[in-house]
Amino acid sequence: MYDQFKRKINYLRISVTDRCNLRCVYCMPAKGIEMLNHDEILSFDEIVEVTKIAVSLGVDKVRITGGEPLVRKGIVDLIKLIASIDGINDLAMTTNGVLLSRFAQPLADSGLNRVNISLDTMDPDKYRNITRLGNIDDVFRGIEAAKHAELQPIKINCVIKKYSDEPDALAVKKFASENDLEVRFIPEMNLEEGSFGKVEGGEGGNCKSCNRLRLTATGKIKPCLFSDIEFNVRELGPEAAINLALGNKPQSGTVNHVNQFHNIGG
Repeated sequence: MYDQFKRKINYLRISVTDRCNLRCVYCMPAKGIEMLNHDEILSFDEIVEVTKIAVSLGVDKVRITGGEPLVRKGIVDLIKLIASIDGINDLAMTTNGVLLSRFAQPLADSGLNRVNISLDTMDPDKYRNITRLGNIDDVFRGIEAAKHAELQPIKINCVIKKYSDEPDALAVKKFASENDLEVRFIPEMNLEEGSFGKVEGGEGGNCKSCNRLRLTATGKIKPCLFSDIEFNVRELGPEAAINLALGNKPQSGTVNHVNQFHNIGG
C-alpha cells in the first residue's frame, strides 16, 4: 500500500485495550480513566478480521499495544490467532513489562517475535513516581523472562524530556548495553499541543518515512498519531476504513484532540 505521498504503508499498530496497571504521569491521569463498556472494545474476532484484511492489502508488520496489552484477558490466545495469519513477517508487542515474567514464554510459544519494554529510569523511587504504582523489580524480572523466551531483539523504550544525555537516559543506556538490549529514546509527546520529535534509535516521529496505520481498541483506523482523522471499522467495514485512512494520511502530524495515549497505543 502507498499513500498519496508515495510512502509505503506496511505497519499496523493494534491497541487491544485502553486499560493499564500503571498510571504513568505522561500517559494517564492519577485517578485513572473511565472504563469503556465491554461492547465498545473490539472482540478478538474483529481484531483478527481487520488484521487479515490489512495484511491482504500490504501490511506485513504488526505491533500489539494498549493501554497495557498484557491486562487484556486472553491476550496469549489473541497473539496465537494473529501469528497464524499468513503474510505477517514481524509480530511485536509494546509492554510496560510488569506482567511479562508471567507471559513471556506463553507469548513466544504463541508466535510473538519480540517486545519493546518501557523503562524511563534505573532509580526505583523515580520509577515509582513516574508510574505512580510500579515496582521496577517487576520490569527487571520481565526483561529476564523475555530474554529466556528469546523474544528478541528486546528494545527498551525510554521517554526523555529533551535529550538522550539526561542522567536517567544515560543510566538506562548503560543498563541496556550491559544486558544485550537495544534502547530507543522517545521525546515526551503532547497530543493536544502537537509536540513530538524523532525517536533516537528507532523510526517513530519521522513523518517523511512514516509507514504505519493504527487500530484503536474501539475500532477506529487512524492514519496518524497526531491527527483527529479516524475511520470506524464497524460502521464502514475494515477494508473501506483502511483505504480511507490510507487516502487521508496527512503529510505530517499536527494535533490530536480525540485520543489519549492510553487509548491509542503511542
